[in-house]
Amino acid sequence: MKKKILLLGSGELGKEFVIACQRLGQYIIAVDNYFDAPAMQVSNEFEVINMLDGEELDRIVKKHNPDIIVPEVESIRTERFYDYENNGIQVVPSAKAANYTMNRKSIRDLAANELNIKTAKYKYAKSLDELRIAVDYCGFPCVVKPLMSSSGKGQSTIKKYEEIEDSWNYAIDGSRGDLVEVIVEEFVNFDYEITLLTLTQQNGNTLFCPPIGHRQERGDYQESWQPMDMNEKHLNSAQKIAAKITKSLEGSGIWGVEFFISKNGPIFSELSPRPHDTGMVTLANTQNFSEFELHARAILGIPVLEISLLKNGASAVILAEKNSKDPLFSGLKKAACFKNTDYKIFGKPSSRPFRRMGVALSYGTESVDILVKKAKQVASCIKVS
Repeated sequence: MKKKILLLGSGELGKEFVIACQRLGQYIIAVDNYFDAPAMQVSNEFEVINMLDGEELDRIVKKHNPDIIVPEVESIRTERFYDYENNGIQVVPSAKAANYTMNRKSIRDLAANELNIKTAKYKYAKSLDELRIAVDYCGFPCVVKPLMSSSGKGQSTIKKYEEIEDSWNYAIDGSRGDLVEVIVEEFVNFDYEITLLTLTQQNGNTLFCPPIGHRQERGDYQESWQPMDMNEKHLNSAQKIAAKITKSLEGSGIWGVEFFISKNGPIFSELSPRPHDTGMVTLANTQNFSEFELHARAILGIPVLEISLLKNGASAVILAEKNSKDPLFSGLKKAACFKNTDYKIFGKPSSRPFRRMGVALSYGTESVDILVKKAKQVASCIKVS
């Protein structure tokens, strides 16, 4: 088996996915809108295009004639995927899934209105005036997010009326693509958040990874840990919701399904039809397969019989502080002096404040609280300059 895979989006998650596919003997063309993206560094070929340009996307698909198209980012003209799928190309997980989940509006309406899944109260806004109306509807505090973004870009919390205009401008600046619209959500009182990595397979056997806990700042994850200690009843409820929504979207692959967990149970938050940033903790070999290996196997139809927790683990991000080109890293030797730890440098060709440039990992039999502290220690040793 050797498939030609067109990867649309070539960041750090894409890079690990390419490595997983290469180890299974596949051929990868990595695509992004800038040169030397992380996944391009390990792929067989690469292309630099604007993936929001439908004609450019059509050109690249026609040029390479891939067996499989794997989207890794939101800023893609995903409505084109239906034609590709009709022409016999496998779209991951499916054209419907990719198109729905690239836009928060589509996936939220599907969950709340069609599947009757519990979500936070929400409303959409296409202008500053509509945002004010939406804030009145949801109440203070509330969360504002661009309909199309990733890694928390453009996300903010409004606590008072005077913050509305700044929140609007921040959301539009952080939006990916050409969509000028935001979603406003009521602020949910929850005990913690989880990512439930859900594996759908061509043989119909859906599996779940042990739940991953995480902490966010500026809407972006800072640390994650596995497993998250949680009420078994709440976990079972989350698994049923994840199975329900992934089944409705169809297709095979790994899904990052995010939940708020309150005392009354899980509240659906978001869904990504691909490996999740918080799931980088699985690079610490916490499971028998990382989330990237699971994604590759599901796409290729290689069955996964079970997902087993092998050890506890944690991850902590390595962030840049300044803008730079060809960034350098210091402290790598010092960071290697902690037992049962590791780190990955992503190889991004430029940096900016708070950009994720690498991840530190820790693993073992200790509690996840201790492992998070150790991962943060490792991350603190590595400086981007």
